[in-house]
Amino acid sequence: MPPIARVVFMLGLVSAAGVALGHIKIRGVGLGIGGVLFSGIAGGHIAKEAGIAFNPEMMDFIRDFGLILFVYTIGIQVGPGFFAALRRTGLALNGLALLMVGSSILLTAVLVSSGALSLGSSLGVFAGAVTNAPALAATQQVLTEVGADAAVMALPGLAFAVTYPFGIAGNLLSMAAVRILFRIDPEAEATRFEDCRRAEVSTLETMDLAVRNPELAGRPLGSIDLLCGQGVVASRLLCDGKLCVPHDETCLKLGDVLHVVGPRPKLEQVRALLGQEFDRPLTTKGTDLKWERIVVTNNAVLGKSIATLNLQDAHDVVVSRVNRSGVELVPTPALKLQFGDILTVIGRPDSLAAVGQIFGNSTRKLQQVEMIPMFLGIALGAALGAIPIFLPGMPAPLRLGLAGGPLIVALILGRIGHVGPLVWFMPPAANLALREIGIILFLAVLGIASGDRFVATLASGAGWPWMMWGVLVTLVPLLLTGLVARGLMKLNFLTICGVLAGAQTNPPGLAYANALVASEAPALAYATVYPLAMCLRILGPQILVLLLW
Repeated sequence: MPPIARVVFMLGLVSAAGVALGHIKIRGVGLGIGGVLFSGIAGGHIAKEAGIAFNPEMMDFIRDFGLILFVYTIGIQVGPGFFAALRRTGLALNGLALLMVGSSILLTAVLVSSGALSLGSSLGVFAGAVTNAPALAATQQVLTEVGADAAVMALPGLAFAVTYPFGIAGNLLSMAAVRILFRIDPEAEATRFEDCRRAEVSTLETMDLAVRNPELAGRPLGSIDLLCGQGVVASRLLCDGKLCVPHDETCLKLGDVLHVVGPRPKLEQVRALLGQEFDRPLTTKGTDLKWERIVVTNNAVLGKSIATLNLQDAHDVVVSRVNRSGVELVPTPALKLQFGDILTVIGRPDSLAAVGQIFGNSTRKLQQVEMIPMFLGIALGAALGAIPIFLPGMPAPLRLGLAGGPLIVALILGRIGHVGPLVWFMPPAANLALREIGIILFLAVLGIASGDRFVATLASGAGWPWMMWGVLVTLVPLLLTGLVARGLMKLNFLTICGVLAGAQTNPPGLAYANALVASEAPALAYATVYPLAMCLRILGPQILVLLLW
């Protein structure tokens, strides 16, 4: 079989078997996507016994490209909400990440000081137990700088291969342990997260108000502060028995009825100003006014404010609500439109049709993947990951690498939304498919690469102590962090899962958390703690060498 076909054939078998293995559950707990890693280990061992070799450059490329796909799609998904989440809970979550990384460094130092592990093997155990390949690379660099001999240089790689599989599984097991210990229902946690997320934005309500205040008679609607850019929108006006769309220059008369949309506290203020609530709903039924939900898909309006489009004067329509990623927003004049926003627009049918063309309103475009922005984003991420970062006292520069670079670029691009004609929106179904393909390829290659050494190292007896101490270095920080996060801080379970995966820089852990229930909570937490955790994991070997060499 040709070399390329051999690699593809092996990856196909390992991936299929691993996904099937991950679907097996015992009392509701399974390996999930982590099953691909163990399937890969078995496949790698069988291939070695059969004398089958794989092109290392090709395997490395597939592994790294799979990782890039995974972290890039995660960044694009959570980018719009990431920076708001960072402001709200970033300090607390990064504090947990610091606790987790610091405890793993301290625990490794104790193992070396007590004589349980040599320094060389302990560095490999540290990198493998926390599933961080850049930490292994940093270990090799640090040992070279301090003049370690060949025997010591060989230890970290072997210890890494033996401890890495349980580093993956331990992350999943820790999430399951927290879930069982606190009797958590993931579905309920997802609902609670979404409720809290929506509560941060005032819930929009409606009210029909009759003008009874004589001081407002003859005043233009736009001159009333509460109805002009202050979080309340007047979407319908009943004047002399006729329903119409109100404009800023529309002069009010006593007896007019306004249909207003906004948060309850603001609506109460408007009611106190206008006079009283009307005794029947101001419906568009039976009138020449209609309402319609229109999706923003036209690149020409992206980034433009509602006021700039001048919809009321140009088309005699009014936007009463904006739904963005499931959250309803008041359409203030300064609100800038993003791709995928859903607008509730009120007006006559012909006006609604014209406005629909302005905004695009193409459900088909919502399902298309913009390939140019996607590959451009990946290229920018790879470039950022390759930039050296020089820190005082470090023998070699740090780099974000092919995990950190694409993630940070995707977060920024997802938040920006678009630059000119380039739109970084990705349909959820396409995002999920690319993400799953990426993590499966990454784990399959890692498993195959570890399989040829995993069994041999264990069979020789040298790997068992490493594995035992690796279990300790994996579980203690994870469980400690999980218990503090839930028991003391009362954090959402799905957020805790994201912290545990992100602080361990463990994409399979995030994939497992995402598979529990459909929610952005794990990905937001993962992205929040990942940059700090990655830097600390890379600094970890340097700290250990400085303390123990």
